Amino acid sequence: MTTISLRKGNTRLPPEVNRVLYVRNLPFNITSEEMYDIFGKYGAIRQIRIGTNKDTRGTAFVVYEDIYDAKTAVDHLSGFNVANRYLIVLYYQQAKMSKKFDQKKKEDEIAKMQEKYGVSTKDNK
Repeated sequence: MTTISLRKGNTRLPPEVNRVLYVRNLPFNITSEEMYDIFGKYGAIRQIRIGTNKDTRGTAFVVYEDIYDAKTAVDHLSGFNVANRYLIVLYYQQAKMSKKFDQKKKEDEIAKMQEKYGVSTKDNK
């Protein structure tokens, strides 16, 4: 198996680049083996997690052993066609993901408190 290497001396990478990739727009029936075939061409993979429930279907996380391999994969696989679907390959950014989760958590907390204290957001006149 051949791997494509990006290392050219002391290359400086942008701050958003990391080893964990977030992949969207995957076919729902893609297998782990197919994922390893597609992403393994660009370097050693530590882990692949494919979304299985209704909220996460069509998404996956791919963790590379080396940050340069992850960068090469993003550069080559963004827009790659798999089963007539074009992949969206992004660097995983914890801050953005946790913001979405925190917002949902806060909304749920507010709804529970409103229910507990009998407060309604609608005008009940």
